[in-house]
Amino acid sequence: MSMDSNRPPRKKVKHYDNGEPHFLTFSCYRRLPLLSKDRTRQRFVDALEEARTMHGFHLWAWVIMPEHVHLLLWPPFDLIAPDPHCTKGRICGILSSIKRPVAEKAIVHLRDNAPDYLQRLTVINANRTYHRFWQTGSGHDENVSEPVSLHALIEYVHLNPVRRGLVKRPEDWPWSSARDWQRLPDSLLSVNRTLPDTLEIPWAMRTNQNG
Repeated sequence: MSMDSNRPPRKKVKHYDNGEPHFLTFSCYRRLPLLSKDRTRQRFVDALEEARTMHGFHLWAWVIMPEHVHLLLWPPFDLIAPDPHCTKGRICGILSSIKRPVAEKAIVHLRDNAPDYLQRLTVINANRTYHRFWQTGSGHDENVSEPVSLHALIEYVHLNPVRRGLVKRPEDWPWSSARDWQRLPDSLLSVNRTLPDTLEIPWAMRTNQNG
């Protein structure tokens, strides 16, 4: 059975930065377990919180797995920069703000402490040699507009570690939003409790204040 076999059905629609919520999935280079150490996971948590502060998106669910990440977030349309050349509030800018610092710190750590392993992240082309932490491309970016699908995705995200056999219950995995959704202590990040049960206000008209 594949890792995503229990994922709730959804309609795949991409509208990018139109004020709708986004379900994001991205993987480590060659799907190596580069997120298996707590220090790297904590770097990701720190980068995610800093990106939320910078871009103003609402964070509804997240999970860090050994080789990939799922995020469910909502960038309110009124906080997206109107200038198309400015990435503030846009998914490309959000992803860059999250992924870049994690990759840079991890590569520095490997260069200083595990140079042999760093060779597995080395890319050589005609012009330069460099290291990759994340898989090429932005990963999976999906607009999700229906509240029922959003609530189902939160459950899907939190069940990832259970399906993998890492823990017995979602709240036992500290590297996700499951503990905070259950209002348990010691959660690493607080989610934004702004996910609507019904869509009375269209996403493009739903502002950061009335989210």
